[in-house]
Amino acid sequence: MEQLVSMFGPDEEDELELQPKTIQSVRATVAEMPSALPPEEEEGNVEYKLKLVNPSEFRIEHLVTQMKWRLEEGHGEAIYEIGVEDNGFLAGLTDDDLEASLSTLHTMAERLGASLEVLREKVVEEDSIGNRKRALEVLIRKVPDDQQFIDLKLAVLGNVDVGKSTLLGVLTQGELDNGRGRARLNLFRHLHEIQSGRTSSISYEILGFDGNGQVVNYSSCGSAEEICEKSSKLVTLIDLAGHHKYLKTTIFGLTGNCPDFAMLVVSANTGIVGTTKEHLGYALALNVPVFVIINKVDMCRPAVLERTLLQLEQILKSPGVKRIPIRIENLDDAITAAESLDSRKITPIFMVSCVSGKNLDLLKQFLNILPPVTPSSERERLAQDTTEFQIDELFSVPDVGPVVGGIIQRGSIREGDHLLLGPCENGTFMDVKVKTVHRNRLPCRLIQAGQAACIALAEVERDVLRKGMVLISPDSSPSCCKEFEADVYVLFHNRSITVGFQTTIHIGTVCQTAVITKIDRPHIKTNEKARVTFTFKFKPEHIRVGSRLLFRDGRSKGMGEVTQIKPYEEINR
Repeated sequence: MEQLVSMFGPDEEDELELQPKTIQSVRATVAEMPSALPPEEEEGNVEYKLKLVNPSEFRIEHLVTQMKWRLEEGHGEAIYEIGVEDNGFLAGLTDDDLEASLSTLHTMAERLGASLEVLREKVVEEDSIGNRKRALEVLIRKVPDDQQFIDLKLAVLGNVDVGKSTLLGVLTQGELDNGRGRARLNLFRHLHEIQSGRTSSISYEILGFDGNGQVVNYSSCGSAEEICEKSSKLVTLIDLAGHHKYLKTTIFGLTGNCPDFAMLVVSANTGIVGTTKEHLGYALALNVPVFVIINKVDMCRPAVLERTLLQLEQILKSPGVKRIPIRIENLDDAITAAESLDSRKITPIFMVSCVSGKNLDLLKQFLNILPPVTPSSERERLAQDTTEFQIDELFSVPDVGPVVGGIIQRGSIREGDHLLLGPCENGTFMDVKVKTVHRNRLPCRLIQAGQAACIALAEVERDVLRKGMVLISPDSSPSCCKEFEADVYVLFHNRSITVGFQTTIHIGTVCQTAVITKIDRPHIKTNEKARVTFTFKFKPEHIRVGSRLLFRDGRSKGMGEVTQIKPYEEINR
């Protein structure tokens, strides 16, 4: 954690060495399908097959079972490497054998109701008369039986005026920008956002992909419901504010929405300025994989773009980040970077333009291939746990009543379920009934761990609801606290933190002022760790041991993990 301090210190103009730096040795790992792959692993969603030529019916049944296992491991997506031995050697196949193997793969996918998309190929060898051997990489996709589509959440970060909302507008609307921000107008939720051109709230947009990897957005569909119906994979784009005065909203969007990935947008002509490093630091502190978009490349000279790239690469390779920057320049780069991003060792960098459309196709293919980051075993474990739904949005819908939005962290929720809502200001929980459940604006009967949804509640008044509350199962013995212990690390503070220090705490959807009432040492300074006791100032909250936290007060910032909870004394179960 101490390595992140460079992200949150006072802004300084770094002296950059503008000599050209080659990263060919790094990019060689993602330039194309390499001559050899790592040995095949028993777990995971990647399967190597040397060839699949005219298998027997018994063999087909075995292969279908194997594909089903790989799809479950990849949460609905599997990668098949054809013409590759189990040790990773690319042997290649002749055209006839490759065609026969693809036909067999189609048969296997059809039996499971899955789709097939060829991602790329590599010519392994070719003789003087044109005979050649090739290897293929194929994406198999099947929506899990208990879901409508494969879902990914992507947080969009970056300084103000770098073009975050414009980029999302171009991706979701399917039309290029006019150079004056026309594409972003559909994303704004408030009049002052339209007038200023600056996002101040959290907005959600969706981008779909069908079984063949084709984009499904508003250019081909008239509504969000139609996009959801036609998509086998749906990327929820969470547009966060870039201006520093909306930092609370941005942190709430990061901690409350639990994104799978973060997309950091940087303007090519201004470089790393404002809140860019701070946003990157928060994503790293929450352990969210990050990739970078260099936007507006159409409006700056090549020398300025190169300066921005070198500045960014210097930050990514610094001790505070320790990532390998990869410039994405072709389709092979995008595919391999997508498959490797969850390792958290590389950071892909895209150079795009929302006006000319440069490299937007590479970004879309990258998003199409990005795999879910949570292992299937962990998802199953969370789905079997007792229910916990964190509330981060509140609505009042005519003829429906109170509606809450958020993420279900554990368990599952169905229409008609009876749950406990709380904690209230006195620490109690109240009985409520689930009337209806909607996910991505479509009604559904069941939601499971990791999914975002809106729930209409019966037997509750709107004025008792607040962000940070939870819906939990009556069987889970609900509890709350006003006091808890945490291991914290100070990312930046001007002087020293002592007992009595007040700060804003972010834990999931919980956002409240807290006071440090105890420290295991006299004081804490920048780049120091300590075990402290926090006391919420206003009301008790429901938090769990092991939860990550962020705290901030002006320019002071820190992170940590909850280690112990002291139950609220006045709780009435």
